[in-house]
Amino acid sequence: MSKPQEIDLYPAIKDFLEGQGYDVKAEIGAVDVMGVRGEDDPVVIELKTGFSLSLFHQGIARQRVTDWVYIAVPRGQGRRFATSLKDNVALARRLGLGLITVRLRDGLVEVHCDPGPYRPRQNQARKGRLLREFARRVGDPNKGGQTRAGLVTAYRQDALRCAAHLAAHGPTKGAEVARATGCSRATTLMRDDHYGWFERVDKGVYALTPKGAEGLKDFGQGAARQEPPTGNRR
Repeated sequence: MSKPQEIDLYPAIKDFLEGQGYDVKAEIGAVDVMGVRGEDDPVVIELKTGFSLSLFHQGIARQRVTDWVYIAVPRGQGRRFATSLKDNVALARRLGLGLITVRLRDGLVEVHCDPGPYRPRQNQARKGRLLREFARRVGDPNKGGQTRAGLVTAYRQDALRCAAHLAAHGPTKGAEVARATGCSRATTLMRDDHYGWFERVDKGVYALTPKGAEGLKDFGQGAARQEPPTGNRR
């Protein structure tokens, strides 16, 4: 099958708009497709063979002509396209653009979103999680833009403080580690052992594993030595 071209989208788009009562013409000035219906604002559609920054730039430029601007691409297959479609629909909504796909094998036109003002719905639970992480994290141990691997989170800082205490004092009861480090969840953290840094050597007593010693080396004990937030001190 040959690579699709922008003109392959046009027949289905034209039929779709004409079915809604629009008079449709192509290549009007810089516009790929324009539909006019009575006194309504014109509908403008920009065609591309795939999602690109250039396509969104064109759509934004056409908003100087009308509020009813759509971008259209061929409908792809598979998980990769589905993910791309979801992300680009979100972007189109953010920019006030409509988004259309055309299934070339049978001309099926699907409108995934219509143009309109962007009204984001805030996720209060997610905001709460971010604020709690911000409040609990000691200092600013990361660099903005770094990859997720190796990030020092508030949880990892607590783990580092526990690991540093065990490295200095040997096997210790969880309650004592909590008092010494200011990490109130020390016992639970060491018991859950998400990083493989701790091992229970007796009831309520934990020791540092070789992996935990490596963790202290990899992340530096600086994060572990910082003073815990005032609210966590005992």
